[in-house]
Amino acid sequence: MDDFTWQQKIQDRRRRRQRDIFLLATVIACLLGTAIWYFRFYQHTPAYAMKQAVAAVEAHDVEKFKKYVNLPLLTSLAYDDLTLDLFAYDATLTEDSKVKFEKFYILVKPQLAGGTESVILRRVESGAWSLPSGTDILKGRQLGIDYERFLARSLVRNTTFLEVAGVHRDGMGAVAEVKVREEDTGTPFTLDLALEQAKEGHWQIAYIKNYRAYLDAIAPRQNRDIADYIAATKDIVAAYNVKFNACRERFAATTVTKDGRLTEGQAYALASMLEKEVIPALKSRQEQLDAVPVPDGARYLAAQRRESTETTIAAWEHFIEGLRTGSPAEYAQAEVLHKRELAIDMRVEDIIRHTAISKDIPNIP
Repeated sequence: MDDFTWQQKIQDRRRRRQRDIFLLATVIACLLGTAIWYFRFYQHTPAYAMKQAVAAVEAHDVEKFKKYVNLPLLTSLAYDDLTLDLFAYDATLTEDSKVKFEKFYILVKPQLAGGTESVILRRVESGAWSLPSGTDILKGRQLGIDYERFLARSLVRNTTFLEVAGVHRDGMGAVAEVKVREEDTGTPFTLDLALEQAKEGHWQIAYIKNYRAYLDAIAPRQNRDIADYIAATKDIVAAYNVKFNACRERFAATTVTKDGRLTEGQAYALASMLEKEVIPALKSRQEQLDAVPVPDGARYLAAQRRESTETTIAAWEHFIEGLRTGSPAEYAQAEVLHKRELAIDMRVEDIIRHTAISKDIPNIP
């Protein structure tokens, strides 16, 4: 190999080495630039906040969720939207009564909005919806409000996230377009989530700009379906109400005592009537109700009716056992289930009454 060829090879190697070093430096610079952009800029964008909020729900990460969602503000403003014009179309109430009810809902807002915040956080943490329990003031009707029904009307449990369609700046804030589906009616909708920048620099979901519009879009469909379902089951309910009223009169006549204690014969007669007439009638009514097609928007009402029937039967079964054994525990369990059944029945009546009132709302097609 002559000197020229050798020098040429050395120069080629030197150029390749310089090119490789340049490429490596370029890659490192790109990675470094990307890292700087990610940590310094992208993490402080509305789009990043949306991704983190979604990821927090998927990972059941409550602390991350609280960081990227201003839940106290969101639930507070959503409460205002949900209770707006709540009694406006109720012709059975006087104007004075409407004002009193509206003031009452303002008064209990901290408990209901705060309670809903807790319910949502438990949903994020566990992946399942749960109602207040134990000594929680929202359990049952301690506030004079059926919180289960309140939560159902909020649509929060029935709304399924589909995707974030886009995020854009809106003045000093930002708006994320989130596609969702309301499961009971199968209605798609795009929620506009307003984002605001926290004092720490990151962005947070602050409130739902068109939450009221979402409620107004779903309510007519639900009310129409519920009204159709009520009409389709009206004769079944009426026919069995006649039977149950007759049983109620016989029950009252059979339980008449001089000292407040049932005789052995009375206990036997009551147990026999409940076991052979009342429980079979409850099961028969439910079978006929189950045979009626349920429109999508009426599934909640149908489920509440079914739960009422099952709870009533369970209560009577414990009561029958108490009649036969004299067990205080059986009577106590029957009473617990009976109270639960009464709460469900009140909820069903509230739905039916609300649907009747909603017929007068102008925007229902």
